Amino acid sequence: MKSILGIGNALTDILALLEDDSLLREYHLPKGSMQHVDKETGNKIWSSIRRMGVQYVAGGSAGNTITGTAVFGMPSGFIGKVGDDELGSLYKSDQERNGIRSMLLKGVEASGRAMVFVTAPNAERTFAVYLGAALELAPEDLKPEYFEGYDYFHIEGYLVQNQQLLRRAVELAKEAGCYISIDLASYNVVESNEAFLHDIVENYVNIVFANESEAEAFTHKQPREAANEIAKICDIAVVKVGKDGSMICTGQEFHYINAREAKAIDATGAGDLYAAGFLYGHSLGLPLNVCGEIGSIISAKVVEVIGPKIDIPRWKDAKQQIRELISAY
Repeated sequence: MKSILGIGNALTDILALLEDDSLLREYHLPKGSMQHVDKETGNKIWSSIRRMGVQYVAGGSAGNTITGTAVFGMPSGFIGKVGDDELGSLYKSDQERNGIRSMLLKGVEASGRAMVFVTAPNAERTFAVYLGAALELAPEDLKPEYFEGYDYFHIEGYLVQNQQLLRRAVELAKEAGCYISIDLASYNVVESNEAFLHDIVENYVNIVFANESEAEAFTHKQPREAANEIAKICDIAVVKVGKDGSMICTGQEFHYINAREAKAIDATGAGDLYAAGFLYGHSLGLPLNVCGEIGSIISAKVVEVIGPKIDIPRWKDAKQQIRELISAY
């Protein structure tokens, strides 16, 4: 089976369910956005939510995707940086438990954490992220041998906070012959780095994953037209439109994929796991619409749980549905 390497911010997700938006307003967190916070603000928010009863999960966008590909059976690796602390140890043990070849470098600062606020009525997620040691991952940390032997290389768009790192990563991946995918991560990240991201996609990337707000920020067009525009500068554009499904576009074909039925309680990790399913299908050489269906199946499972980790019964059910889907082709 083909293998995949991911790179991203090694963050532990701290998940909190909010009854209303008052905490978001207090800390000036626009609903649905991803905001970086400094250590002082991060500690204040953490103190506010600690009493709510929160859940700790090894996360990060690329980390979630690579966990998914590993569970699907793809040989999977991950590059990131953590602190020399309990959260860093938790992150490493979680990856190794899932069979991931974990290349976690040690930083000076504390391990990064993403405080994830889930709000009604649509389980919308708002992130307050303290990157900590994750931000210390530098271009000089990346070695050509890290990329050797991998067929795919998956990047989270959040790494654009260090443009030199992201450029070095795609250069090494391309030299190693990897098929490169990127998840655009967040609309405000795209807005702040639009020109750089266009350059990276056009010159290095094969597959772009984006939700509708990210696609609009990247192209200034609505989802259908955005998919067409993105597909002009890479091989495959995937635009996810939440409960309305997803769109897959290349220069030659277009597919609309319906979302699978789910009892959604938390959208955390849905896009990341969709990417894992899509890349797994692509690695098997399946038609693009089938890749999208696999992504849809697995993303429907993750929205039924709190956080980005799917439980064993749901994984078993998803794999059975995927086997049945693949057997038809």
